[in-house]
Amino acid sequence: MQFRRIQTSRPPPLFELQFQLAFRRLNQRPGGVGLPPANLMGRLRHYLQSLLLAENLPPHPSSLALLINQFVELAKLAATGEPVVQRKRRTLALQFDVFALQSEMSLDDPDELILGYTQSMMGFLLLAPAPHRIGMIGLGGGSLAKFCYRHLPHSIIETAEIDPRVIALRERFRIPPESERMQVHCVDGADFVRNARQRFDVLLVDGFDRQGQPPQLCSQRFYDDCYQALSADGVMVVNLLGDALQTASCLDSMERTFGGAVVAIDALDSVNTIAFACKGQSLHVDDQTLLQRVGQTEILHPMLLMLMLNRILAVRAQLRRPPCSSATCAS
Repeated sequence: MQFRRIQTSRPPPLFELQFQLAFRRLNQRPGGVGLPPANLMGRLRHYLQSLLLAENLPPHPSSLALLINQFVELAKLAATGEPVVQRKRRTLALQFDVFALQSEMSLDDPDELILGYTQSMMGFLLLAPAPHRIGMIGLGGGSLAKFCYRHLPHSIIETAEIDPRVIALRERFRIPPESERMQVHCVDGADFVRNARQRFDVLLVDGFDRQGQPPQLCSQRFYDDCYQALSADGVMVVNLLGDALQTASCLDSMERTFGGAVVAIDALDSVNTIAFACKGQSLHVDDQTLLQRVGQTEILHPMLLMLMLNRILAVRAQLRRPPCSSATCAS
């Protein structure tokens, strides 16, 4: 929510007043915190409102002062380049800066998928319900790895994470130890797929750094390498978070590699786009089988499953449509 100063004799909105009182209270302490730059004030207010809701705190100046002080400390940590771990009342979060939430774990149920985009990525189960080998790019807090480890007991999970500092947080986020079923490699994701020794039935691409998605993880060569690293009917799932032009460019590249067999959906509860690029016959399962999978996939949100089903049917219809001639296109 954006706030602006209004020329009126009426008092400012209650939240705005409490916001100013909180800053005043903090600045009465030695050192103070000062006001952030004007271009960050709107984002800070939104951040505070979100945390008040998440932590079930009253919007009092004391609560706001606590959260503002926490924000300042997180900003200092983020400026060092270290991954930031933030413990909240019910969750543990991993962030690369104070505004970008990378991963979040429920302290009561560490294997639960809290963030909507992770639920959306698991929509691959409609296309590949029983993958033997799953490859992942980007470990983060291990949300997807832990969920697959728990709910797909016959799957082997290999994850590539380029940052050893993220891997060092493994125990804090309760990621299972190394085993035949769970392996984490400190390697660039692009090299991981290019040098894959065995084919993956599913590839989950969720690799980001402080600047966003690294160029080597959204290039035409990368998608070509992913295609080669997949089994005959494998599925690549990509989390896209960029502007409209960047997202469109990535989707175009995937369609070139996968012959148009790409299903894109808006992620649940976020601005992410999730793309499912399908090799072989994975997109061409008959309608009855797809409906059965929707009914049998109880670990995902029904809204997500129906969204996936409708997008799969729409893309399949488009792929089956014969290309128009110049005469029919003109008409």
